[in-house]
Amino acid sequence: MKVLNIGSMNLDYVYQVDHIVQPGETISSGGMNIFLGGKGMNQSIALAKAGVEVYHGGMIGEDGQPFLDACKEYGVKGEYIRKVPGKTGHTIIQIDKDAQNCILLFGGANQMLTEDYIDEVLAGFEKGDILLLQNEVNNVAYMVDKAYEKGMQIALNPSPFDSKLDAVDMSKISIFLLNEIEGGQITGLSAPDEILADMCKRFPNAKIVLTLGSDGAVYAEAGKTYHQPIFKVQAVDTTAAGDTFTGYFLAGLVEGMPIEDILKMSAKASSIAVTRQGAVPSIPYRKEVEEALQTM
Repeated sequence: MKVLNIGSMNLDYVYQVDHIVQPGETISSGGMNIFLGGKGMNQSIALAKAGVEVYHGGMIGEDGQPFLDACKEYGVKGEYIRKVPGKTGHTIIQIDKDAQNCILLFGGANQMLTEDYIDEVLAGFEKGDILLLQNEVNNVAYMVDKAYEKGMQIALNPSPFDSKLDAVDMSKISIFLLNEIEGGQITGLSAPDEILADMCKRFPNAKIVLTLGSDGAVYAEAGKTYHQPIFKVQAVDTTAAGDTFTGYFLAGLVEGMPIEDILKMSAKASSIAVTRQGAVPSIPYRKEVEEALQTM
């Protein structure tokens, strides 16, 4: 089983602030760093650091060489990444004193995926392989349809949730990985238990992971549910927490681990990530996670 992630690559411009800037307000930042990020790249590197062979597809601009370098450094197979004229995607991220963040996203090269390119990449994969998708790239609906035709398992992180997802046939999704805000946007509900119940009713054949911030995460499949509390830590940057959870969760599925162990490993990996600055640099390696679990 191979894992393909056709996903975003963003240069993250991260600003430390006392509080998230308000409309009409001008504030000074306490510092600025540039990190590699993008939900797609974050999740691919989380998968690689968790020990999974992962292929990354997507577009970078003329300033995107650092992503090819990162693939080599972290063991992500980057031969499907293509360089196009223009700018790589980027984000402007504010992180406040409580480690909460807000993110402004510029799509750039992430919005230049063509159907021909998608067909070319998918030709290297077959029935049973996993395709991981987010909504920071274009042509998501086309990728879902084509991967479904091939019999691939499709894992969707519907973030950011917007009208582009209206074109996606959600019944073709094998694995949903979403937070309670995205779950609410799909179902129109607000209570986590109601969101989960409605998702299970709408998509009875799917695996559903619903992350709940400080309340942990809950997993549902075929009428069974499992709850995973968080591991409490002093957070400094929550930017890649969800992406770390996603990568480690899929790694556990690929390895056939029991779901309780997958959830615990994913939560521990996420708890380590939030204690570090940046997206890609914050994601822990599998050995770190396993050692941390052994010391509990």
